[in-house]
Amino acid sequence: MTTPTDHEHRYRAVVGRDARFDGWFFTAVRTTGIYCRPSCPARTPKSANVSFFSTAAGAQAAGYRACRRCRPDAVPGSPEWDVRADVVARAMRLIADGEVERSGVPGLARRLGYSERQLHRLVVGELGVGPLALARAQRAHTARLLIETSPLPMADVAFAAGFASIRQFNDTVREVFAATPTELRRRPAPAPGATTPGELTLRLAARAPYDAAEVLLFLGAHAVPGLEEWDGRTFSRVLDLPHGPGVVRLSPAADGSAAVVARLQLAELRDLGTAVSRCRRMLDLDADPAAVDAVLGDDPALADLVAAAPGRRVPGSPDGPELAIRAVLGQQVSVAGARTLTARLLPAAGVPLATPAGTLTHAFPRPDALAAADLSTVGLTGARRAAVHALAAALADGAVALDPGADRDEAGRALLAVRGVGPWTAALVALRGLADPDVWLPGDLALRRSLATLGSTDAEAAGRWRPWRSYAVMHLWALAAPSLFTRPTPPARSPLPPAPVPALSERSAS
Repeated sequence: MTTPTDHEHRYRAVVGRDARFDGWFFTAVRTTGIYCRPSCPARTPKSANVSFFSTAAGAQAAGYRACRRCRPDAVPGSPEWDVRADVVARAMRLIADGEVERSGVPGLARRLGYSERQLHRLVVGELGVGPLALARAQRAHTARLLIETSPLPMADVAFAAGFASIRQFNDTVREVFAATPTELRRRPAPAPGATTPGELTLRLAARAPYDAAEVLLFLGAHAVPGLEEWDGRTFSRVLDLPHGPGVVRLSPAADGSAAVVARLQLAELRDLGTAVSRCRRMLDLDADPAAVDAVLGDDPALADLVAAAPGRRVPGSPDGPELAIRAVLGQQVSVAGARTLTARLLPAAGVPLATPAGTLTHAFPRPDALAAADLSTVGLTGARRAAVHALAAALADGAVALDPGADRDEAGRALLAVRGVGPWTAALVALRGLADPDVWLPGDLALRRSLATLGSTDAEAAGRWRPWRSYAVMHLWALAAPSLFTRPTPPARSPLPPAPVPALSERSAS
């Protein structure tokens, strides 16, 4: 799907109430002072009265307030920021992850390697507003989530959402939503499912089609005891958040819609925005399935696979460094073996929960702790243990950066400079750790097997499925190992050999 950039084509999307463009841009109506998502069911305004903004923050800065009917602040995020690799896209990913709340605009600029003035000029030049306004819009959205889904006092909501004062919180909520915080609480959104004390229940929207059960099954099949848990429907895991470990439990929406229900328990509520951002990245909720399926479905080799599983996503990781360490641990072993080795790292260097949550006991070890840990009892070979230590040290000292704002090309080069990390591992980190939508896994055994079945080769596939090769990888993995996916794959063109399927996403061909 090509995103319309001119007024006429965007207005056509509004006339057609096309939900595919929700989150891509926002519609502001001058006569009402309200901004909406393109699919808003309200009466379509005249074209002459409409302006378009790339972000909700841009509409808010221009003086518009959010529509109460379509709730434009609750749409999936723009997939543009995941696809692009330029500094503005990297800044948007970091802002979503809470970098401005943690270290301010100066810290954001330092992380990206720019001066504050340069960064402000670049972001304003493209989006019309600066990083502070973008962070403010995110704070407003977080505040609304807390107001409508929790019984917290308003003062706690204000500071948890990142506001510096109660007055700033009240003024922002009134300006953005045309209602006071108390009025928003009188109109709560129905909470999906029962909530236990100290738990926040949120609904995370996705672009349809979205098979939540399939994404959760894939994550559950790789669940590490103590860190993650899978009961056949709900995937739970510990999140390593800036102010302490949290726990999230993710389930498909009960109504069958394109959404995931997230039940969060946080050490501090101010980590809510970061936790939501990381869950969305892990679940690939902001992808554009129409664009992906249009390209892959047009290829004769993949057409049947795409038709059988429209909107297939790439399950990711909430933490790039964690995924990198797990990828190294999983080289040349089965999925079960990788899970066992990873579980042994938790007591050696992981952060224990103050109170275990069922079987969940630890957050994944941070790089600095892992670099200094004694791994002699984990069961690794000497070479693998050295590789884990070297990678952890490189992550700890900043030689390898794998946060949401990382330059993906630089990250790949830095990973390959670490002894024990090869091209397959670096590619897997880009695919699942950095959410790069255009990654091919060189030499992957499962991909080779599926490509042979389709009568294709690595060299052909590596180019013709751009810019969505990561999604092609998932379709080909589903063909090789259907037990890790919920939707059936169409019959193969030729019988698959009876050899056992190699472990997906945890095994290198080298």
